[in-house]
Amino acid sequence: MISRAGTEARCVSCIIPAFNEAARIGAVLDAVAGHPLVGEIIVVDDGSTDATVEIARGYAEAQVIQQPQNMGKTRALQTGLAAARHDLILLLDADLLGLTGAHVTRLIEPVQAGRADIAISLRQNAPGIWRLIGIDYISGERVFHRSLLDGHLKALGHLANFGFEVFLNSICISNSSRICIVRWAGVESPFKKAKVGMWRGLKSDALMMRDIFRTVSPLSLVGQILAMRRLRVPDRGFAKPGTTEAAQGLRK
Repeated sequence: MISRAGTEARCVSCIIPAFNEAARIGAVLDAVAGHPLVGEIIVVDDGSTDATVEIARGYAEAQVIQQPQNMGKTRALQTGLAAARHDLILLLDADLLGLTGAHVTRLIEPVQAGRADIAISLRQNAPGIWRLIGIDYISGERVFHRSLLDGHLKALGHLANFGFEVFLNSICISNSSRICIVRWAGVESPFKKAKVGMWRGLKSDALMMRDIFRTVSPLSLVGQILAMRRLRVPDRGFAKPGTTEAAQGLRK
């Protein structure tokens, strides 16, 4: 069980990059606002044209940083990382459905307890192949010590919009980092076609894959997935979301 006293409490900086997520960001903020392990919440708005900023500002714990224009997810993360004050970094996408405080705790716990160097979510609706092999290499939900990115923050400014996750994967592999995959039952990320329509969604997915392949080659990507599988450590699942132990003081 995670201690809630002393240096263990409020030790996490949560960074949420957001672009036009007014319909969903409130539910994500509900899961982290008031969480006993989260010391600060940084929402980086990437040029939204909807009410994302106004909704985020409605949470007293959230620091909202507005990018001057839409600059892409990687730049938003770079901005959030530069502003973060705590040792542990929690990255969350702004569009998650079904997220609770218990899910957040489960993702933080393996790294905070020293059993892993990075924890990565595997959402309920991740593509079937990723659930089968037990890893989602581009999951946006991760926990790691900020030192993992020592010497790399400036490089983020030169990455493609959606190149951050595979760039971080490369660092983990180079460092032989212990990777804990945390299965998030009940948490989903809406497909882009459900958010912006079929054709815009397909275009967005294609652009994301283009950015990934600009960061690492397709062959390197396969090697990355295999290497990450070899670096996995067990998720002991100290408490499954929805159980009494996980729920105490965390469920919203």
